Amino acid sequence: MSNDLSILGSQQSFKSNPDEAKLEAFPNRTPGRPYVVTLETHEFSSLCPVTGQPDYAHITITYIPEETCVETKSLKYYLASYRNYPAFNEQIINRITDDLVQAIHPRWLKVEGKFSPRGGIQLTAIAEHQPENRPL
Repeated sequence: MSNDLSILGSQQSFKSNPDEAKLEAFPNRTPGRPYVVTLETHEFSSLCPVTGQPDYAHITITYIPEETCVETKSLKYYLASYRNYPAFNEQIINRITDDLVQAIHPRWLKVEGKFSPRGGIQLTAIAEHQPENRPL
């Protein structure tokens, strides 16, 4: 499967929306051991679908891999594809969760988006896949 990685080690352009972006995966080298992977970015941005103004967020992705792990360069490009994508914050967090589940089929996954305040209110959205497998 790692031979299928097309983004890592190549020049790529950012996609204009998440429908065009590709999340890639590589084999989990220790599938018998449950361990937690945490990925964070403070540079996430998207567009408000009503005002067209940019929304900024700190995104944290935490998961327990099963057979595959997400390749981080493809994740970077995937997240950047939201830059000019108009969507509500809650919709984005659920979409990221769904796309990651489809790409890597994790044992457990949580995506948290802490969006910058607008009008004095900060919104944090959290979506979780298979919460019964959440680490203690």
